[in-house]
Amino acid sequence: MTSDIRNIVILTGAGVSAESGVATFRGPGGLWEGHRVEDVCTPQALAHDPELVHRFYDERRAKLATVAPNAAHRALARLDAEWPGALLLVTQNVDDLHERAGSQRLVHMHGELRSALCAACGNRVGWEDSLPPESECPHCGTPALRPDIVFFGEMPYHMDQVERALAEADLFVSIGTSGAVYPAAGFVQTARHHRAATLELNLDPSEGSLWFGESRMGRAGALVPAWVEEMLAGG
Repeated sequence: MTSDIRNIVILTGAGVSAESGVATFRGPGGLWEGHRVEDVCTPQALAHDPELVHRFYDERRAKLATVAPNAAHRALARLDAEWPGALLLVTQNVDDLHERAGSQRLVHMHGELRSALCAACGNRVGWEDSLPPESECPHCGTPALRPDIVFFGEMPYHMDQVERALAEADLFVSIGTSGAVYPAAGFVQTARHHRAATLELNLDPSEGSLWFGESRMGRAGALVPAWVEEMLAGG
């Protein structure tokens, strides 16, 4: 499989972090940690009830201290360190488990829990503690810091970089994603358009499974290390 592969793009979703105890984005009844997505992950929600939105992400940020990278995160970090060609790990997750496992060729397309964004000047700052509404931006002094999360209706981060990597990829791999949220759900079609091989590693078939040249079903903690070993062994 690896003989004609040099450039790899990997997309990860909630299924990668689920085995670490991080809640998947949509649970039973469409709720995320007991909240409707519309109440905690839209610009309208932030404007309507900033206390709720800030508190929600404060709780998610605090929970990061109770979880750790799993075998899938560690395997991807190993691939990042040892793969000789181009590699871009694109995650939809807002946790920092990929970084803590050691991944470096990484972008967060939906933002990061441990970051705050100034709605006034656009600067970002690392943030570990609670983030009350109207927290002051250390760059411009405006009380306009918000969670650095890409809400529904906002443009994901790093899209130019991702599109360039997909155009040059020999292999696109999607891991632990639902295939329901665009633009990430369309990456497999972009990769196919550029004649890349495509592989899905998922607990269950995603909504876009039919687009993939190969699908392997099972836990990320088992599938990902096996695939990485296969890639690094040249098989």
